[in-house]
Amino acid sequence: MSTIKAVVFDLDNTLVDFMAMKRQAVDAAIDAMMDAGLKLTYDQVKEHIDEIYRELGIEYQQVFDRLLTDVLGHVDPRIISAGIIAYRRAREAALKPYPHVTATLMKLNRLGIRMAVLSDAPTREAWLRLCFINFHHFFDVVVTFDDTGERKPSPKPFLMALNKLQVEPHETIMVGDWAERDMVGARNVGMKTAFAKYGDSFGNQVLTDVDFVLDDIKQLIDIVQTS
Repeated sequence: MSTIKAVVFDLDNTLVDFMAMKRQAVDAAIDAMMDAGLKLTYDQVKEHIDEIYRELGIEYQQVFDRLLTDVLGHVDPRIISAGIIAYRRAREAALKPYPHVTATLMKLNRLGIRMAVLSDAPTREAWLRLCFINFHHFFDVVVTFDDTGERKPSPKPFLMALNKLQVEPHETIMVGDWAERDMVGARNVGMKTAFAKYGDSFGNQVLTDVDFVLDDIKQLIDIVQTS
């Protein structure tokens, strides 16, 4: 009989292809801002946006304000509005779960496995993504950076997720795409680990002491039933 009672999932690049969504949304915003009068080349705008994200993090919410302030000295309302609308439309079109994620969550739910999301994203952004893809009913527990003020691999968010799920670390598997944050953080508090290889965009991470490697999230079902 399985000893696994709960699964904790990272959100971005584990449940949803966040990087593909981000690329498509930013590209759409750049085109829209140029159409609205931004007198820069695509490459110039893209490079500046990438620089802002590198400095302030991929979840920074005022990236277009910062861009326009930097290059124009003020925020042009026509240009920023065009960019925001295009970004949102493209984001919604591109935000979708990886193959077999929905079926896997449904099966885990039927098996009585408790499930949580553990994300470094802001709380509102995490819930917006979950609600948009209709995953919010799968997860009673969602722990984000806003809850602990610390990012993975700090033990705090992992321990909070375990506490909210009311399970022991050895009864829980952490599924994530970032080895040094998701896997190391989970292992350090005693959780089992499953690396979401399908969500590793660059394929260059060093794996040490990972219990399972997932080429497809549906492999998780057998792991949960036999571990």
